[in-house]
Amino acid sequence: MLQEIIKQKLEEVKNLSASTLEEIEKARIEYLGKKGLMNDLFAKFKEVPNEQKKEAGVLLNELKTSVQQKIEQLKETIAQRQEELKPKEDLTKPADLLSLGSIHPLTTVRKEIIDIFSHIGFTVAEGPEVEDDWHVFSALNFPPEHPARDMQDTFFVENREDGNNVLLRTHTSSVQVRTMEHNQPPIRIIAPGRVFRNEAISARAHCIFHQVEGLYIDKGVSFADLKQTLLYFVKEMFGSETQIRLRPSYFPFTEPSAEMDISCTICGGEGCNICKHTGWLEILGCGMVDPNVLKASGIDPDIYSGFAFGMGVERIAMLKYDVKDLRQYFENDIRFLNQFAATI
Repeated sequence: MLQEIIKQKLEEVKNLSASTLEEIEKARIEYLGKKGLMNDLFAKFKEVPNEQKKEAGVLLNELKTSVQQKIEQLKETIAQRQEELKPKEDLTKPADLLSLGSIHPLTTVRKEIIDIFSHIGFTVAEGPEVEDDWHVFSALNFPPEHPARDMQDTFFVENREDGNNVLLRTHTSSVQVRTMEHNQPPIRIIAPGRVFRNEAISARAHCIFHQVEGLYIDKGVSFADLKQTLLYFVKEMFGSETQIRLRPSYFPFTEPSAEMDISCTICGGEGCNICKHTGWLEILGCGMVDPNVLKASGIDPDIYSGFAFGMGVERIAMLKYDVKDLRQYFENDIRFLNQFAATI
């Protein structure tokens, strides 16, 4: 009788076992394959009398479900056993180190500049990037008609009725003014920071860049002190063989004023395409603080004198690392930045 056969097979399925996936697959084919037991039983089901079909049909479906569940159960058991047999994680094994990046080359150079000047007594001073006309221009002896006040060079934020307009600072000299306003000499500071100018972006210029400016005011400060300070700086930054030369120039806030060149770090002063075959590279402007600037900040120029200088961090970094296009400093190209990983 079909019902008795099915009940017997239900007991067999309960006790079904397998130790490998191959054995499980063999059991599946035996029961559920095209030529398997279930197909045979369904074929015999057609011969069952009508009054017994309901009971037989229920048992057939129960057997099929039991076989499917048993197959899945055996697969899970073997998978669990294999997981337990896997080698355990060695907690004493060194961790895989993640790449955490590197210090940006501009940050590295900025820090090196600060360290060099800190060795000879300069301290760091900071000020706001959004400034007013007085601290950026007027207090630094810029006449009203000076080109730097033109909209083509300066990002203005707000025009005020009193003329003391709000703008993005074009140099960190504004920090020097704020320092002189609130401190009496001796003053010896450097002012690193970000500045803004309304310029077309190119390989040699950008609307955002970084400066480090220096100021030293005391009794008896001379141009010779300025020269020796800058000579010390370039030898520390670029090497002991580096030479400097000072060329007369003009800045509203210093008198006399000069541009400073260093012997080319690429060719050693012999001449190359970097220095345009002159053997010299310009790196900063400097000079003795104009007496009018001292007066504007409440310092008596008859008692005190001082010098100031300013350099672009990007310019120093370009020379130090032989970078031809300063736009690379702002593009965050990982291929470029990875070159400086060793400078941490």
